[in-house]
Amino acid sequence: MSEMLTSLTAGMPVPFGGDKVSIVSEELAAAFAKGDRLVVVQDSGALLHITANEASIASDAVTAAAHAFAAMGSVDDAAITAFYEAFAQRLESEDSFAPIAAANQADIALAQQRGRTTTRLELSDKMRDDMVAGLRTWAGATTLRNQVAETITHDGWQVDQITSGLGVVGFVFEGRPNVFADATGVLRSGNTVVFRIGSDALGTAEAIVEHALEPALATSGLPSGAVSLVASAAHAAGWALFNDSRLALAVARGSGAAVGQLGSVARQAGTPVSLHGTGGAWIVASAQADPTSFADAVYNSLDRKVCNTLNTCCIVAEQADDLIPVFLKALTRAAERRGTNAKLHVVSDQISLIPDSWRGNVSIVRAGGPVDEPQTSTVDWVELGEEWEWEDSPEVTLAVVDSVDHAVDLFNAHSPRFAASLISDNEGEHTRFFDRVDAPFVGNGFTRWVDGQYALDRPELGLSNWEFGRLFGRGGVLSGDSVFTVRSRVTQTDWSVGR
Repeated sequence: MSEMLTSLTAGMPVPFGGDKVSIVSEELAAAFAKGDRLVVVQDSGALLHITANEASIASDAVTAAAHAFAAMGSVDDAAITAFYEAFAQRLESEDSFAPIAAANQADIALAQQRGRTTTRLELSDKMRDDMVAGLRTWAGATTLRNQVAETITHDGWQVDQITSGLGVVGFVFEGRPNVFADATGVLRSGNTVVFRIGSDALGTAEAIVEHALEPALATSGLPSGAVSLVASAAHAAGWALFNDSRLALAVARGSGAAVGQLGSVARQAGTPVSLHGTGGAWIVASAQADPTSFADAVYNSLDRKVCNTLNTCCIVAEQADDLIPVFLKALTRAAERRGTNAKLHVVSDQISLIPDSWRGNVSIVRAGGPVDEPQTSTVDWVELGEEWEWEDSPEVTLAVVDSVDHAVDLFNAHSPRFAASLISDNEGEHTRFFDRVDAPFVGNGFTRWVDGQYALDRPELGLSNWEFGRLFGRGGVLSGDSVFTVRSRVTQTDWSVGR
């Protein structure tokens, strides 16, 4: 027999994981009120407090998206195409874009006041152009709705396997305004979407909804709520969204810890997840690496900090004397391009391989401003996978390894298993590297190619590492046209057929 939870008491034990207990804190007990919800994360025992208001905001958005999905079956593909074109035109129009730009500037100013990074927040001309291009990509994409993927013929009847919309997709992502184009891609395959954006970009998101997205939905004839925003800056709104069992798929991208927690909440609610949180690419330079190719790969992988930026570099010991100076020069060039200094981490027992000129203090640009700190710090081997979230100063870990196989073993053990690149002139090494490295994205040069729109001409909902990513035939790139289900439809011509 169950009862509604109406209050909490400080010191109250809350079981989780079958054999462990979390304790309610005084702060949580004081804040919890009737109508609120408590989600216990079974992986960690974290007690997530969702206020009644945040639960209502998220529930209303999911309800709108669920009603819209019920109506999508009677919407033709031309209306979906018209939506993308209308959305793109509204973003191109200076009149409708002006209030969006103003909201973005206000978001940037507030983020800077709080010492937050604004690298991904700024809605630049390039980001705006990319959003428009992404929407037009979806406008021109071949529909997957009600397409016959396979026909199995029997005597007197046949079975058609038909691709159809999956349902309501829940999407939580970091403060990057351009993700709107990615999120709306799921409409192409007949889904609807409800999403929450990071608090830094909420004002920008609300302006895009008001001045571009909602008008595009209205003019195209798509059902209201087909794209719904959870208009809340509270993390609890994201928890509430992912705790809603009406979602057909939960997609999260952002920082690794937050994404992992959101994924746990969704899985507990019985919703499949696609998580895109921890990134950081690795480059391995073999004993047969061309120094110029290696230098170019490092430099071109450090233009800005995103998930596919070079994070860890391994150099085979046989070439260390020659390639470490090449690496440091490329790292310096990447920093100079941004008008700053680079930050290096090196395995602690290899600090002697780094020149004295790299061991003093320099100015490193952090999110809160320049900081005077050692240019080179040390890490343990088990820390090779730590992702560096840098602002303007490129930040990379360096390790000298025994062999390419040694580097692969380290990658498989300690990295987020995301993107890996081998610099080598030996084709056999590349074959072995691909066969052994546990990553969805593998290359032979710069790492920044890992991007759905850049590499595959499809805006992405996220780039997945292997954590909860190996679902059926899904690859590492989750895009709008890969979110679908398959329905079976039988056509019987011989009425005498029976079992």
